[in-house]
Amino acid sequence: MERLSRFIFTAPSWPRSLVIIIALGLLIDLALLRTKEPILFFGTIAFTLPAVVAFLTTRPLVRLLGKELSWNRSGLLSFASVILGIIVTALAAIGSESGFLLPITYAGSLGVVLSLRMPVLVAIADYRLHRMIVPSALQSLAGLGAGYLYFGSEFLWWAISLLLIFGIGSSIFIWLIDHPLKRSFGVSGLSFLNALIAHMTDGSKTLEGFFRDIGEEVTVPQASIIFSRSGRPNAVITAPNVHPGPMGEIGSANLPKMLHDSFNEEVLITHGCATHDFNLVSEDEAAKIATALKSSFRDLTFAEGASKSLRTRHGSVEILTQRFTDAVMMVSTRSPERTEDIDYNIGIAIMAEGHRWFRDVVFVDAHNCMTDLSSPVLPATLIGTEYYRAALAALEEAASLPMEPLSVGISHKDLPFSREEGFGDLGVQVLITAVGNQKTAYVLFDGNNMHEGAREEIQSAITDLVDDAEIMTTDSHVVNTISGKNPIGLAVPSDLVIPHVRAAVIEAIADLTPAEVAGATTWCEKLNIFGSQRIVQFASTVNVLLIFIPPLSLGMLILAFVLSILIFSIIG
Repeated sequence: MERLSRFIFTAPSWPRSLVIIIALGLLIDLALLRTKEPILFFGTIAFTLPAVVAFLTTRPLVRLLGKELSWNRSGLLSFASVILGIIVTALAAIGSESGFLLPITYAGSLGVVLSLRMPVLVAIADYRLHRMIVPSALQSLAGLGAGYLYFGSEFLWWAISLLLIFGIGSSIFIWLIDHPLKRSFGVSGLSFLNALIAHMTDGSKTLEGFFRDIGEEVTVPQASIIFSRSGRPNAVITAPNVHPGPMGEIGSANLPKMLHDSFNEEVLITHGCATHDFNLVSEDEAAKIATALKSSFRDLTFAEGASKSLRTRHGSVEILTQRFTDAVMMVSTRSPERTEDIDYNIGIAIMAEGHRWFRDVVFVDAHNCMTDLSSPVLPATLIGTEYYRAALAALEEAASLPMEPLSVGISHKDLPFSREEGFGDLGVQVLITAVGNQKTAYVLFDGNNMHEGAREEIQSAITDLVDDAEIMTTDSHVVNTISGKNPIGLAVPSDLVIPHVRAAVIEAIADLTPAEVAGATTWCEKLNIFGSQRIVQFASTVNVLLIFIPPLSLGMLILAFVLSILIFSIIG
């Protein structure tokens, strides 16, 4: 999906497009004055005037049909159409001393302009072709009037014939690029593009309807550890096995914030084992998770005791593990190597193994080292096996650790950084456990991964305050629009973040209070997610289409020109 983002761009301001359109018409007029038989104001009337008419009328007409089109996009489309029309007219008329070809080539340019505007408006405004035919034809229809003014009524027959040919060809082209997605997913790919652009331009959530159409229903486990502190608010650390994506405010992209705000307790929403296949189709699905969690927090039996934390490594995977009576929490990382989404099945296998020793197993993907955008960790791969074996070793060792009295301190601080800088709405949360003479800090940023090396820099900056620490992110995709690359530490250097982390850790240490602990595991049922491999299948289909669109569009244009020549030959 990241590779598709290169096709997203911001249209230039409409005054700029309009100035260039007018300038091009004047330049053509000046150039024609140097010819033997100059055609006065041909550039202004034949190219600039139709483009301005289309610019002024396309947006109101599209809005009248219930859709949205910005002035900037309308201006850019008119400008691109002018450029294409001028090129077609100029290339085809080269070498024609008598000017006989000019009416025909200008008529051909109107057909080419129509063949450009149709797929563009279908893609960015309304995927229903029959509703976009008239807005698409506005510039060419205005050109018909200009052609009639210069070449007479015979020109209209040529031009209308060409418009029909190019219009039919463009319709076939649109059907060819939309049909594979309809056949594979039962939905229109162009409707997805409409929804994506609407989300980027005005924050529309119509994309959620698309995801709901392709999604499927699942039931996933979620484990939590709850700390009861005398006279202080309770604290909870939990690991959802769904993914906070795909982007912006769509689906479950802001899942950590939505779940956090559903509770009176201070809840740390860590990143469990889930890829983009486990994105919720809409934010409404988060309420199901909150309901399941609240149900699991009732009638808990709290007990004293926790172990000191320990670290276990196998291959490139390192795990920070701490036992809490009959529950265990493991925080995994591969930093300084990439630490990316872990497939759901790896997490389920680790939780199942953990149940040999513990009733509740919280397995966290720290998601704290982005070296580059990459694929998730899949079962049976080398890295996937390393996660499994590192977790198994940690579980075996944790099961034999002695229990000691536990104190817990928490802190939650907002940060003066924006989503665009990689920081989500929750800022940073810190939970500190004190067992014996050991203090362990669990630092959780609301963000999507960490820039390579940032985790180590932050860890090093708090070594004088605690004995061990792990730096995690929620993997919130609210910090992403299209690109998945906006990690903490990239836009804002670590040295600007560290003072806030130290302040939060100091506050959590001051908040240390004797605590009892309980584990809870619940099943979040009937969650609507994207579905297994749907994102990969969808992105693959679109990428294949993008490969074939250039030759396909060129082929359709050549076919239209050939048909035009045959018709002219027959009529002639």
